[in-house]
Order: sequence, then C-alpha cells, then structure tokens
Amino acid sequence: MGDVTALSWEESRPDEPVTAPVVLTLFVPLDVLGEQARAYAEDGHAENTRRGYRADWQAFTRWCAARDLPGLPAAPTTLALYLTDQAEVLKVSTLQRRLAAIGQAHRLKGYASPTEDAALRAVWRGIRRTKGTAQVGKAALLTNDLRALMLVLPTTAIGVRDRAILLLGFAGAFRRSELVALDVADVQTTREGLIVTIRRSKTDQEGQGAKLGIPRGQHPGTCPVRALQAWFEVAGIDQGAIFRPITRHGLIQPGRLTDRSVARIVQRAAAAAGLDPAQFAGHSLRAGLATSAAMAGAEERDIMRQTRHKSVVVARRYIRDGSLFRNNAAATVGL
Repeated sequence: MGDVTALSWEESRPDEPVTAPVVLTLFVPLDVLGEQARAYAEDGHAENTRRGYRADWQAFTRWCAARDLPGLPAAPTTLALYLTDQAEVLKVSTLQRRLAAIGQAHRLKGYASPTEDAALRAVWRGIRRTKGTAQVGKAALLTNDLRALMLVLPTTAIGVRDRAILLLGFAGAFRRSELVALDVADVQTTREGLIVTIRRSKTDQEGQGAKLGIPRGQHPGTCPVRALQAWFEVAGIDQGAIFRPITRHGLIQPGRLTDRSVARIVQRAAAAAGLDPAQFAGHSLRAGLATSAAMAGAEERDIMRQTRHKSVVVARRYIRDGSLFRNNAAATVGL
C-alpha cells in the first residue's frame, strides 16, 4: 500500500443485503503529518515576513558558526552575546525582528525559545533603553510631491504604467504587495470611481478579501481612474495581472511586477522630480495618503477605513504627523 500504514474496511457478502457503505480509513504516517503541520505553521505568516525571517535566521546561524557556537538550540547566553554584538551595527527594530525569527525557528523544531529567558530579556531591555526604540521610516509622499512626480513621468508605456501605479497606490493607500497582486478582474469602474477588491493582504492572510473605493480625481493629471484606464489602453490587457514588467524597448511582458519594483518606481520618479530618492520607498505612497488626508482635516476613522489599518496606534503614527499644524496652540499666540 506504499505510504499507507494501516487499512481497514467493512464489506458485505453478495447474498446479504447491504446495510452500510464501504468504510475506508487511511492512516497517514505521523512524520508526514508533522511536516505538513510545520508547513501550515510557516504559511501562517505573509511571504514577506517568511522571507525576512529566513534571512534573519541565516544571519544568526552564520554568526554562531563563525564563533563555533550551536545555533539550534541556542543557549540564552549565546543570544545575549549576539544581541550585544549586533546592537553596535543594527537598529533596534531589526534586532526585534531577528529575535522573533530566532524564537520561531526554535519553536518550529520543538525547542524552548531562548528569547523567553529572564536574563536575556534583561539584556534586551537594556539595549532598547540605551539605543532607543523610535522608528525612522521613509518619508511620506505628500500630495504636492505626487503632483511634481506626475510632471516628470514620460509619455512612454513605462511612464503610463508608472503613473497608474503611483496614483492608484497613493489613492488606495496600498501596500506594495497588494498593489502588484491586483488583477484586471479585481477592478470595477463605476460613475463615482473604481471599486477595487483586495483579495489578500498583510492583515488578511486568510483571504477574506476587502473592497476599496478609489474616487475620481479633481484634476485630470492626478486622477487615478484616468491613469489606470490609460494604462489598460496602452497595455491592451483585459485579464490577468494589471501591472507588468516592460523592457527598455517598451515591450510589455507577461507576468507580474514584484513588490520591490514599486519602491524602485517611486525612487526613480522622485529622483526625476529633484527629490532625494533615498528618502522614499514603496511605503511612501501609503504613508503619504494617510498623512495628506490628516493635513486636509479628514477624520481618523475615515483615514483608517481607506488605509485598512487594524491598529489605531499604528494609524496614528501617520495621522499625528499630518495633524501637527492643525489646531496648533503655538499658532494662536501671535508670533
């Protein structure tokens, strides 16, 4: 029976009435079930998260190998030494992610995580207090910045595609992965604008899906609906991936852009507009919509509905930056 370890059945004789259907029970080997369970556990994270965890785990094991220390299982003292060494070259946020990756690697292999050790936690608290935990992210691409980018984009196929990516990414506060995952079937055009179906996202790993409204722009040059329609016409696509690679000769390729391509498109346009490309990334579109909306006086709940933030704390990082000069007490004293 190959991989089947046990087989049982009940059957009736030809001269007896059939009283029950045949029952066939297959027993899958436990080691196979164990591998499947581990695969499900790994799939509980987004692909970007899994990619980051793999890189973090490899960095830790290389560090251990160079010092002839076991990485799995790792002793809490080993991890404390690792954090102390890497705190001189890595940001606290990066170290935090590496701790998570190391802990997950141990748990998936059935070991106790060294990250739970009390002495290790004391070292980690000291590093956080000494180095600080404030995150320094990429700059938000605000409305005026976006207008400047539109003026420098070429009229080539690449320029038409990039215009659609930038305007749709901004208006929908899309994550990079969400933007490049869109198919033609996910977009419905209405009189008011676009209804976009997001089938899976960072905060919706089970694929329940969500619908998002993209209103028509007040100005033709920055209207995301017109920009997307123009791209459809140039690309001549009516199914499959919306945003696709283009060769330097202007040939539109099959397949789908990677999420990293979005960052390069933002940086390339920023450089052409005279902005510092190092200050921007793919996330600048999402942060830009939230910040710009807050500056324009949009309500917090409305911003969160468009950005699809599940956490008020995270959303307020953008909203707070956009509200710094609205109802500011210092503006009332006549300076």
